[in-house]
Amino acid sequence: MAAKGGKRGRACVVVLGDIGRSPRMQYHALSLARQVSLEVDIVAYGGSEPHSAVLEHQSIHIHKMQQWPTFPHGVPSILKPLVLLIKPVIQVLVLLWFLCIKIPAPDVFLVQNPPSVPTLVAVKWASWLRRSAFIVDWHNFGYTLLALSLGRSSRFVAIYRWFERHFGKMADGSLCVTRAMQHELAQNWGIKATVLYDQPPEFFRPASLEEKHKLFCRLDKSLRKPLGVQDCTSTGTGEMLNKDINETVFTTLVGTDITSKLDRPALIVSSTSWTPDEDFGILLEAAVMYDRRVAAILNEDDSIQEEALWKEMQSGKQYLYPRLLFVITGKGPEKEKYEEKISRLHLKRVAFRTMWLSAEDYPLLLGSADLGVCLHTSSSGLDLPMKVVDMFGCGLPVCAVSYSCIKELVQVEKNGLLFSSSSELADELLMLFKGFPDACDSLKGLRNGALEMCSSRRWATEWEEHAKALILEVISKNLD
Repeated sequence: MAAKGGKRGRACVVVLGDIGRSPRMQYHALSLARQVSLEVDIVAYGGSEPHSAVLEHQSIHIHKMQQWPTFPHGVPSILKPLVLLIKPVIQVLVLLWFLCIKIPAPDVFLVQNPPSVPTLVAVKWASWLRRSAFIVDWHNFGYTLLALSLGRSSRFVAIYRWFERHFGKMADGSLCVTRAMQHELAQNWGIKATVLYDQPPEFFRPASLEEKHKLFCRLDKSLRKPLGVQDCTSTGTGEMLNKDINETVFTTLVGTDITSKLDRPALIVSSTSWTPDEDFGILLEAAVMYDRRVAAILNEDDSIQEEALWKEMQSGKQYLYPRLLFVITGKGPEKEKYEEKISRLHLKRVAFRTMWLSAEDYPLLLGSADLGVCLHTSSSGLDLPMKVVDMFGCGLPVCAVSYSCIKELVQVEKNGLLFSSSSELADELLMLFKGFPDACDSLKGLRNGALEMCSSRRWATEWEEHAKALILEVISKNLD
């Protein structure tokens, strides 16, 4: 066992997941390095690239663990429980190898929860062996996520909850993402946690017209979707419409002047992990409703061919209600299922694109969009979707699924709207985009509210006020 000794000037951020898809833990690493001047080791799985600010910081060192392999299809059902038991044992051993041997001893371990098992167990043991402090950052409750697949009454869920509570209480300090979660931890878990709200870092901001045009040029092929599939923003010919890309779906460059097209589609962005806690079907149903209701409002004859209508749209004709282009970003298990559903919709005024963007292009996309949509429902009802925080950081108004504590983030009719059904979302799309792009006062009002919010709080300020003191106190106590 290591001697306690003096301050080491190091911190270790632990994520049993893809570090590139764990933005809050990336921001923790940046703050520990920038605002406390610590050397920071990140122990996590690889997969997606973290933000360049993390990769380029000389005091941040990333240690990638080997990802647990996907479940083999040929394994008999009778062996599945055995595999599920072996997996956490192997993960504990790998974590202990990295936390106790591969990295220098830190002053503090900062671990993301969930997942809880086996992460909290391994980090607690490592903190004891290395005489380090141990802080849990509660993003959600792991047992509620497990209950989505196994059901709340499952014994596995009860055992998981016991581990999560037992080892969570052993931490030297706790952070959490909402006041509702803080109350739950205090009342029912016996854990005192400090609320550290998610706030956008400095690279989430509204994009300039030049930045928008450059982004749309980079994404032009994906946005026009030249894959033999025709819709309201694509010819489906498989050829680039503008080989010099002076013109995109949304912008035009003439000489040195960039302008936004008056007949451009409205750009709506939704980020998803394609998991069961986000019902993407709501968005698809709302898109169908918008398409049909606009056709009815404009008294369009059902016999009008889609191709004829698209030709009119692409010739520059403006309508009271615009085309909608949904760009869905993210990776996850249900992506292919929903892409198949999208391909069968055959909508006249709505198109979908699915893509994965770099950590640098994602904020630019949010800063270039007209509206964000969030389908997060929360397995516990106590966490908040970070994607909405990112959208507000870019001055992007949001329509979000309504649940118990979402109003800690979304201020209805100020920076966003809430919905509980696909019909409500369709109503909101019709209301917000009537008269787009110039005569949509409701959308402009929400954007002004989102811009006001994005200028008021940033991650570095929030972290300085609420996390820094706790972390330094925990380190100091551990040295006594």
